[in-house]
Amino acid sequence: MSEKNESKRIGAKQHKNSGRGIKKGDATWKNFTVDFKENKKSFTLNQDVWAKATTDAIKNNNDPAIVVVLGEGNRKTRLAIIELDLLDSLIDEV
Repeated sequence: MSEKNESKRIGAKQHKNSGRGIKKGDATWKNFTVDFKENKKSFTLNQDVWAKATTDAIKNNNDPAIVVVLGEGNRKTRLAIIELDLLDSLIDEV
């Protein structure tokens, strides 16, 4: 249920069955395939987690992004993880 709320919050199109079908990843937002990760206190990022996000994005012909939601209730911190080269190119466009 929370993936649905987070998708709606950023205006992303949610994928059926959280990406277990044809469209991989949890949602598509702009040119990103998004994987949502939620936890009350922490999230562990490692090469395997990033590799899955990247593989899913490649299958969708998009860039990978992981949206991390930490906290609960009204006290949530939302972060986006993208490749540094992509961030650099986005900053250059401004």
